[in-house]
Parts: sequence; C-alpha cells; structure tokens
Amino acid sequence: MGEVVKDEYQTDYVAGQDNISILGLDLHNWVFPISALIVVGFVVGSLMFPEQSKDLLDGAKWDIIASFDWFFLLSANVFVIVCLALIFMPVGKIRIGGQDAKPEFSNMSWFAMLFAAGMGIGLMFWAVAEPTAYFTGWYKTPLGVEPNTAEAAKLAMGATMYHWGLHPWAIYAIVALSLAFFAYNKNMPLTIRSAFFPLLKDRVWGWPGHVIDVLAVVATIFGLATSLGFGAQQAASGLNYLFDTGSGTNVQIAIIVGVTAVALFSVVRGLDGGVKLLSNINMGMAAILLFFVIFAGPTMDILQTIWVTSSQYVTNVIPLSNPFGREDEAWMQGWTVFYWAWWISWSPFVGMFIARVSKGRTVREFITAVLIIPTLITVVWMSSFGGTALEQIQDNIGALATDGLTDVSLAMFQMFANLPLTGIISLVGIVLVLVFFVTSSDSGSLVIDSITAGGKTDAPTAQRVFWAVMEGAIAAALVFGGGSDALGAIQATAISAGLPFTVILLVMTWGLLKGLSHERRLLLAKGEL
Repeated sequence: MGEVVKDEYQTDYVAGQDNISILGLDLHNWVFPISALIVVGFVVGSLMFPEQSKDLLDGAKWDIIASFDWFFLLSANVFVIVCLALIFMPVGKIRIGGQDAKPEFSNMSWFAMLFAAGMGIGLMFWAVAEPTAYFTGWYKTPLGVEPNTAEAAKLAMGATMYHWGLHPWAIYAIVALSLAFFAYNKNMPLTIRSAFFPLLKDRVWGWPGHVIDVLAVVATIFGLATSLGFGAQQAASGLNYLFDTGSGTNVQIAIIVGVTAVALFSVVRGLDGGVKLLSNINMGMAAILLFFVIFAGPTMDILQTIWVTSSQYVTNVIPLSNPFGREDEAWMQGWTVFYWAWWISWSPFVGMFIARVSKGRTVREFITAVLIIPTLITVVWMSSFGGTALEQIQDNIGALATDGLTDVSLAMFQMFANLPLTGIISLVGIVLVLVFFVTSSDSGSLVIDSITAGGKTDAPTAQRVFWAVMEGAIAAALVFGGGSDALGAIQATAISAGLPFTVILLVMTWGLLKGLSHERRLLLAKGEL
C-alpha cells in the first residue's frame, strides 16, 4: 500500500460566504467597503490638492525606492531563481486543476491573453524610448557607460531587455501560479488571500486576509486608472502628432470614454468572447507591425541586434541585478527599482488574470509559457523597435537624432516617421495602444470583481460592468481635475504599495513551494503522478 498522506489544505470556507447584496451586486462584506473608502479618499484628496498630493506621495515613493532598493532587487532575483527551478523540479508535473483537468483555451489564445495583460502596452510605449534614453544618457546610463558610444548602444539594448525579460514575468508567474494552484487544486476562493493558507490556515478568512485583499484591490485600481489616464495622454499626443487634433483634456477624456465603452462591450461578451477575442486581435496586429518594422527597417542590422540584445542581456544580467556597490546607483533607483516596484504593484492584477485563464496546464508548461516564451518574443520586439531607433540616431536620421528624446510618448512615432507608410503604421500603432488598454480594462475588471466578490468567479456580469465604468470614471476625473499631477500622485501610491507587496510575494513563494511539495506527496500516494 502507498503512503497515506493527509491533505493539510482542507477548508470549510466557501467563496462568497461573507458577501452582502448591494443594488444587485454580490460583494464581500469587508473588502469592498474598505477598498471603496480608501480609493474614494485618495482620489478626492488628489483632485482637491493635486500638486501637493503629488509632491507628498512622490517624496514617499522615492524615499521607499532609495531605502529599499537592495530589497527590491534581491527579492526579484529570488522570484526568477524559484521560477527557473520549478521548470526542472519534480513538482513541474503537477497539473493546475487536477491531473485530469483540460485547458480551457488554445495555446495561442492563452498566450495572447497573458501577454496582452502582462505588458503589451508597455512594449508599445518603451520599446523605442528606453533604449534611446540609455544610449543618449537622457537620464543617466546603466553601469556608468559613456553615452553615445558603441558600447552604450549595446548596453542600452541589454539593460532594456533586463527590465522586460525574466524578472517582471517571474513576479507575475509567482502570483499567478500561487493563485491558480490554491484555487483550482485546493478549491479555495480565487483571491489573493488564498495563497496564504499554508501560513495562516483558516485565519486567512479573517482580518489578515481582508488586509491582503484590500491592498490588492487598491493597487490594482490605482495601477489601472493611472495607466488609463497616462495612456490617454500618450494616445492624444500621437493623434496630435499625426493629425493635429490637439492633445488637451477634452481629447484625453474622449479617448478614456471610447476605451471604456469598448471595454464594456467586451465585458458583456464575457471572457471567451471579450478578452480572448481582443487579445487575439492584439497579437495579430502586433505581429503585423513587428514584421513591417523588421522588413521595412534596417533588416540586417535588426537581425544582428537580436543577437547583441540577447548576449548583452545574458552578460549583464548579474551586474544589473546586484544592488551593492553600484556606480550607477541613480540609474538603478530611477529605472530598475522603479520598474520592479511597478511590476510588483501590478502583480495582483496580472497574476490573478493569468491564473484565471490557466486551468489545465502543468506547472512546467505554465512557467515555461509565462516566463520563457514572453522573454524570447520581447528580445525580438525590443531589438526591432529599439534597434531601428538607435540605428537612425547613429546615422543622424530623423527627430530622435537631431532633437534627442524630447517626449517619450512620441518616440515610437518619431521612429516610424523614417519608415515607409508612416501614416498607416503610426495609426496602427495608436489603435494597438488603445486596444491594449481595452484588454487591460476588461481583464482588470474581472480581477477586481473576483477579489471584491470574495473569490467568486461567477458573479453577475453587472459587477464587471460596474468596475469597468469605475476605472474609466476615476481616470477621467483625475485627468479633468488634476491632470498629470493627480495621476502622478495616484501612481506614486500604487508604486509605494509595491514595498509591502514584495513581502507578501516572498511569503507567497514559500507557501507555493510548500503547497506544491505537499501536493506531489499526495499524488504519489494515490498513484496519480
């Protein structure tokens, strides 16, 4: 007879059992009202005192970044190491949802959804601006390299890839796998607190869990609202650059209303007909744009840049990951630590969404798809867009070469200006940015709805509609009432939330490893593995 192993992760708690009904909405009795009060309080304060709020919260954000830079960097390294180890560990055979579970989505649709939610919009915005900034020394340079040199061009690509490669995806993967495992293998609510059951047991359904979920909701709402607000400003700048439409408040709010309207249509259609459809459209358009840049741009240079980016990333990943004794401390804090705090503040949203669509995948398949494949595709993307921009600068072609990086939101369009069919590909770029925002709004609504509904995944559609409208309304109010100052204040709050969430992620990592190890013993005892 096999070893008898008791399942330690048994709970009588049922998703939604502490919920209350408000105007037909099925909401958690504690998480929703506390989150709502915090969000409303911060938004009202930011609208009433936008400049003062931004100065105060920005100061707190930079104090956290400066004081805990070592903690952010070391923690991100831990997440990468754990994820890479999971690919080769025996627990990699465990299947999310049970050994007989089947995937709900095709590989292509699954990958499109997790990629679009993870960082699709960021790649559009920073693929040109970031390598250009590092090469020209726009705001410091990585590892103290001399700007505008051949070495700076190579390191610019490697450092950019460092920020968009294994580390951010490892952060998302830890959260996503933890939530998926405890929700689908242990029948716990699909909410952040469930990942802490190994540590807190049934106490996780009390006030400690409320704190964790409230922090997740606040970080998600602030992250989405600020991204939508800043995204509207970027899209407005692009439209003004192309069509001289103006880029003022009215244009930005019109963009927010349009994005929210399309997101509502997607929400009503549901996960399969909404986010899945839009994500597939996203990936198709992104692929077309990518191949156009490769073949219309300096093709041979781009192919060479792919190798340069990859080799520079591998060569410099350890020096860039080391927080101690850095001669480029200002660059590290202003770029790397800022990025890590932002990725971590977004991890509840992206991680939960990836968990929601990943049932039926093995741990090994999951980590490979979430960690390795996006990194490889990002190498090609960054090399194509960033490499083309650097080639133009070095050949003294276009506005980026003559004027420098004057407006990061226009950098991609300035690079497009030196390629054929400029107007068409620029318009495709704007549409792609907007559709990426729609998928973020839709998937974000799904995530916030799940957390505030006590982990239920079958709450009324009206609730996701409510959250989609709220995200748009908050973004519009911030743009209208305080502009960049109000948006910056809320963004600073979201990034500051990255510090406590880093601690949460480290505990979550320990709970995940413990849970997977225990699950493997259970399956071996049953002869199912």
